[in-house]
Amino acid sequence: MEPMKPMEPMRPMEPMKPMAPMSGAERWWPEDLGQPSASGSQNSMRYAFFSEKKRLLLEQDGKLTTYDSGNHRIGGVAQQDSQRRSVTFTSQHGTIELGQLRQVS
Repeated sequence: MEPMKPMEPMRPMEPMKPMAPMSGAERWWPEDLGQPSASGSQNSMRYAFFSEKKRLLLEQDGKLTTYDSGNHRIGGVAQQDSQRRSVTFTSQHGTIELGQLRQVS
């Protein structure tokens, strides 16, 4: 039986390349509002809620509308009927319809 050869030393690992930063969501709201507390999209609509400013922005078919959210902290959206574009949001008070919020622009 032949004697075992000693193991050869391992080659050093090459340094890892730095990871590229992850791309965030595209900013489609005015910069002065900061970062939204909640945002999302569904079908041809997207929304962003800014709790500190008490503003809900809704973009449908390229038209941006701003709402005063009052004392609602919005956390989600549901589009009930894509034909009528019925939209509801969830807040700490339950479900609210878009018509319950005051449009500011």
